[in-house]
Amino acid sequence: MRSAPDSTSTPGNRRARRTAGALASAALLLPLIGAAPAAGAGSSADRLQLAFASAAAEYHVPQSVLLGVSYLQSRWDAHAGAPSVSGGYGPMHLTDARTALATASHHSEGAEDARGDSARAALHPETKVPANSELPARLKTLTKAADLSGLSQAELRMDPAANVAGGAALLADAQRKLGEPLSADPADWYGAVARFSGADDTATAAAYANDVYDVLRTGEERTTDAGQQIALAAQPDLAPDTAQLRRTGLRTLSAAGTECPKSVSCEWIPAPYEEFGDNDYGNHDLGNRPASQSIKYIVIHDTEGAWDGVLNLVQDPTYVSWNYTLRSTDGLIAQHVKAKDVAWHAGNWYINAKSIGLEHEGFLAAPDAWYTEAMYRSSARLVKYLSAKYRVPLDRQHILGHDNVPGPTTSTVPGMHTDPGPYWDWRHYFDLLGHPFKATAGKKAGLVTIRPDYATNQPAYTGCVTKGQPCASHGSGEVRLYSGPGETYPLIKDIGLGTTPTIDVNDLSSRVSTGQQYAVADRDGDWTAIWYLGQKAWFKNPKKDPVAVGARGLVVTPKPGLASIPVYGRAYPESSAYPTGVPAQAVSPLPYTIPAGQKYVVGDKLPGEYYYAVTFTTDSHKVVVGKDLYYEIQYGHRVEFVRAADVNVVPVRK
Repeated sequence: MRSAPDSTSTPGNRRARRTAGALASAALLLPLIGAAPAAGAGSSADRLQLAFASAAAEYHVPQSVLLGVSYLQSRWDAHAGAPSVSGGYGPMHLTDARTALATASHHSEGAEDARGDSARAALHPETKVPANSELPARLKTLTKAADLSGLSQAELRMDPAANVAGGAALLADAQRKLGEPLSADPADWYGAVARFSGADDTATAAAYANDVYDVLRTGEERTTDAGQQIALAAQPDLAPDTAQLRRTGLRTLSAAGTECPKSVSCEWIPAPYEEFGDNDYGNHDLGNRPASQSIKYIVIHDTEGAWDGVLNLVQDPTYVSWNYTLRSTDGLIAQHVKAKDVAWHAGNWYINAKSIGLEHEGFLAAPDAWYTEAMYRSSARLVKYLSAKYRVPLDRQHILGHDNVPGPTTSTVPGMHTDPGPYWDWRHYFDLLGHPFKATAGKKAGLVTIRPDYATNQPAYTGCVTKGQPCASHGSGEVRLYSGPGETYPLIKDIGLGTTPTIDVNDLSSRVSTGQQYAVADRDGDWTAIWYLGQKAWFKNPKKDPVAVGARGLVVTPKPGLASIPVYGRAYPESSAYPTGVPAQAVSPLPYTIPAGQKYVVGDKLPGEYYYAVTFTTDSHKVVVGKDLYYEIQYGHRVEFVRAADVNVVPVRK
């Protein structure tokens, strides 16, 4: 280890010394991960593992700690040198937000009315995100790593081995500043790991460090996005010295007013409920959920903006709102709207009135602006907590992406948002939720659950930066649909959009998403057809590498004698259910139908319901519940609703 950068050494010499150090120390370091290679050995598939060994030896950081921190940052992926949503690079997520944001080019998706209530004038607030005047320290750790290691900033961004060394240098520096020895015992590094998170408060830093030590206790093993095989052996009895947190000098974060599990860090940053202008108000509605109406959905969004600017927006009474925002770097959660109240976030008033909205710091159309493991884990813990508290089922017809929310009326369908998009890893997310997507029926079952391998499933997209231009190749949780059993057939068309289908990153016409379930309509060799948007839609599903697994469940089909039935974007009551003083809302069908003989998977059965809330004072607010019943179904990429009176429900068990 060196106490200061060696300005006379070259990057190549430094890398050579690190590799030599790793191999010389292999007998000591590599038992944690398996047999040590012979001197000079090391296949291309384990170079990153050797880089961890090398950096651990050079900076006297326990290799398991280095691996655990890196796993929580990136799951050991390098992302080909592309930055995360918060400007973090490489396996150690060293942040250089100024460089990342200077080269970023993102475009928004959709032009919906976030409130989605036809009883009120459409709300289209300005979406300009305020610039940050000064970047916080958590967004510029790469610069500090360069100073500590003597490696150039370019190396730290692009070379995974250098990036790991830079991360090790930061951990060693944090350990020294805490007055702790560079111990070989992982239990002695809790404070340094907490500081590495970049959090400025003890609650967030502790939540981050606890996650790292959970990884150390359970162990992990995976192949990275660059084909590197990385393993971390479990240390089930590891008990870190959590008392070190008191010496970090971080501020105390108050969780007062929040509705969050104790396993995450959470603060209350309220969205304003205020009057303004000519009898207008914002930026949410007061309610009394779940006493007045049930909470049925949790909606996953991405922010399309950076943390600080987005928080400024949600605190603007003339803007829209959501319940929680999650930070990329460390998983910090800010709550803005109580669960009892109704936030304006999903573009469909029926869904808003029955959902909780989570915004994740990120960009849909930037596949390389990746989501951190810290944010995925924090989000999953929050959703598990909310699911248990409000009895929201953990499945893809209740845990919705914003891109799964239906347009409430025909005119709104084309403008609905498409986030979090094809690069959100639903399969990993549901693994973290403790509800992995598994086969529940045989390979020739009448239903399928979409479940591609995220890393190797890389459908082509365009429009991430420039319209029509190819997006970077990247793992995806979505599968493309064709009108016949082959890629030469046209893509499936969505008549609600009224456009020719494309492979644009925001075009949902012809794709299904991980976890969604559909009834099988046909099979032809390696191709499977499902009922989708009133049509047969085909996707490639090879037996040796399937992208869907068999499922069982309930489906709806039109009642005998009906040629087709209407489909709705909201489940509103019949007109006779509305009391005096509450205008009846139209039960208007969308341009979609279900023809006789087709089947669609059921998500829920529910009565028609409407929350009337158009005034600042709450004395006129009412929840109207009808006698007409609806079924929520997986119809296309989005969920929709059908009247129970129009359908029969049929179980599909195999």
